[in-house]
Amino acid sequence: MMDHLNLVNPVVEIARKAAEKIMQIYLQKDPIRVEKKANQTPLTEADILSNNIIVPALKALTPDYPVLSEEGEQFDYNIRKNWTTYWLIDPLDGTREFIHKTDDFCVNIALIQDFTPVLGVVFSPVAKTCYTSCLGHSAIFRNAEGDEQTITTSPWPDANPVRVILSRHAKTDTLAKFFENIGRHEVKVQGSGLKFCSIAKGAAEIYPRLGPISEWDTAAGQCILECAGGAVFDFEGNSLQYNTKDDLLQPSFWAVSNKEAALKILQHWR
Repeated sequence: MMDHLNLVNPVVEIARKAAEKIMQIYLQKDPIRVEKKANQTPLTEADILSNNIIVPALKALTPDYPVLSEEGEQFDYNIRKNWTTYWLIDPLDGTREFIHKTDDFCVNIALIQDFTPVLGVVFSPVAKTCYTSCLGHSAIFRNAEGDEQTITTSPWPDANPVRVILSRHAKTDTLAKFFENIGRHEVKVQGSGLKFCSIAKGAAEIYPRLGPISEWDTAAGQCILECAGGAVFDFEGNSLQYNTKDDLLQPSFWAVSNKEAALKILQHWR
C-alpha cells in the first residue's frame, strides 16, 4: 500500500473548515431545522454545508480518488467495486447529538485502500481538537492550539474495572450477557466516532456495537484506533472491511484497546 502521510495535514485543514461551518449553525440562536431522509435518519443544514466543503476539497486534493459521502452522490456497487482507493466521509457524524446539543459530534474523513482504512481524521467541532492516523504511523491527537502528541491504547486492566463506552442510544438490555462476562466494569456514554478516539487515547477499553452501522461511521475511527494499538473486528474475529458488497453496512463489532484480551470475552459471548 502507498504511504499517504503527506495527505494528513491537508485533510485536517479541510475538516477544520467544515467544523467551523458546523459550529456556525450549532451556535445560532434559531432552532436547528431538521429534516428526515428516506431511511428516517435526521438531516440538518450543517450536514449539507459540511459536505459541500469536504467533497470538492478532496476532489481537488486527489483528483484520481472517488469520494463517497453519506450526504453526497451514492454509487451503485457495479461502479464502486472497481475502486481500489477512495475517500469515505461522514460530514457530520452524530447528527442526533448535534440536534440535542450534547457536543458529541464530529467530522469523519477516511481514505480506503484495498478494503482497508489507511488514513483517518476525526475532528471535534466543539473542542476544536483532532485525531489523525495513517497506516504504518502513530495515531496523533491535536489540541485546539495545534499541539500534537502520540496516543496509544491502555493496557487491558486486570484489577481495575474495564471501561466500557456506549452510545447514548444503546440498548443496554441486549448487552446483559456481555456485562455478565466482562467482570468489573464502568460504563461511559459518548456519541459519534469520538468513541473510537476515546479508546485510542486510553480513556476506555471497549466499545461493543450491536446492530448495523454505516461504513462512513466507522472507517476514520477504526484507522485511528488501529494505529494507536487497538482493533475493530466483528463477532467472528474479522477486522472490519469496506466496499465489499452492495450495501454500506457494517455488522455488529467490537472496538477494543487490546484484541487478545477482548477475544477471551468474545469466546463467552459466542
